[in-house]
Amino acid sequence: MQIILLSGGSGTRLWPLSNDARSKQFLKIIPAPDGSMESMIQRVVRQLNHAGLDAPVTIATGANQQDSVISQLGEAVNLVVEPSRRDTFPAICLACEFLARQKDVSRDEVVVVMPCDPFTEQDYFDAIRLMAKGVEDGAAQLVVMGINPTYPSAKYGYVLPATPAQADTPDKSNPVVPVREFIEKPDVPRAEALIREGALWNGGVFAFRLGFLLDLAEKYVKADSYEQVLANFSAFPKISFDYEVAEKASSVGMVRYNGFWKDLGTWNTLTDELAQHTFGNVVADETGSNTHVFNELGIPLLCLGTQNLIVAASPDGILVSEKGKSENIKLFAQQLKQRPMFEERRWGTYSVIDFVEFPNGTASLTKRLTLNPGCAISYQRHTHRDEIWNFIDGEGIFVLDGVSRPVTRGDSVVIPAGHKHTLKAVTPLTFIEVQNGSLLIEEDIERFPFSW
Repeated sequence: MQIILLSGGSGTRLWPLSNDARSKQFLKIIPAPDGSMESMIQRVVRQLNHAGLDAPVTIATGANQQDSVISQLGEAVNLVVEPSRRDTFPAICLACEFLARQKDVSRDEVVVVMPCDPFTEQDYFDAIRLMAKGVEDGAAQLVVMGINPTYPSAKYGYVLPATPAQADTPDKSNPVVPVREFIEKPDVPRAEALIREGALWNGGVFAFRLGFLLDLAEKYVKADSYEQVLANFSAFPKISFDYEVAEKASSVGMVRYNGFWKDLGTWNTLTDELAQHTFGNVVADETGSNTHVFNELGIPLLCLGTQNLIVAASPDGILVSEKGKSENIKLFAQQLKQRPMFEERRWGTYSVIDFVEFPNGTASLTKRLTLNPGCAISYQRHTHRDEIWNFIDGEGIFVLDGVSRPVTRGDSVVIPAGHKHTLKAVTPLTFIEVQNGSLLIEEDIERFPFSW
């Protein structure tokens, strides 16, 4: 069996802690069994391992999230990077082509596709095992997961089994039941009617043999190599897997999951699962209630008598919202057009501290960066900016135009525009970067090969 985790999303529903580069699945605010904090993607990978699903995991994601995936799951993870956002069907096609062409996976092997951020329990992964077995046994070409609905939601799609009564009390020896219909995000009255008919939430989990999907992908992209598939990625239609595959397949079965499942997609649903109420440099009095406060800034945040609020502060902005209104954040956050002010990269993290534009057309951007031990930034140069680095903690090796030198707390280096440079951390290494120039954007970078 192979497992594909889909990692996407724009990160606006949990603004300002999430952004285009750091979507909700990367926020380390979920309590882990060892007492630390983990992200949703780390939690799911841990649960997969704990469930004993002996299967390689491949992450399908976009270029803006690949560094976060590597930072949280390690360099050894199988990573499929989509050249552009084109919905779940192209993403799954690309991941399957990767398995076939880069990993030599057999066409007969079962593939399970699932989201990377469900908040769920052990039985969920037992249901995934049953889905894979259903495909192996020939119960259906495509097997989906139906999740027991807890309320008539307009946020989710629904799957209606052909025999609802059988789905309620499935045969344990043959848990896969035929699917009659898929319904995409109905309004609440229609959802109520569907639940009465025995419909379940569509959990976005799919199992099939690799060859089944490869044959569908070939309708749009015929290629001799994985590189050719990547080059022709835009030929795949921009459409969801549900619309393009699940609703058109002639042989579809469903495994019912009755256990706990929750989409932690809004501040309201996320904070329901957090016992801790304050994160970061926060002071709150005892008169407040049902308020969660998140502070990623260096300055203190004081809350007095706050009731039923979400307060979140990060380099991207500050949010103060009634919990009941938090589902509307996406509508307003999309109006805030600015670059991400915090990013997690494969080498560490950075946050923007200050940005100033001057009347003469020049600008200054100040960042705080932390490199993890043994990690390095690429060997690079910039055309439109000079940089000054002031090292404030740790030890590392700095290279300018091929000449290396050790750096540590208290050191400063000047990097004029047009000069190649790189940096490697020996210990956790933190420094302040001041950019000065006429065009201070992440795209002003040219990378070169370098061996440490």
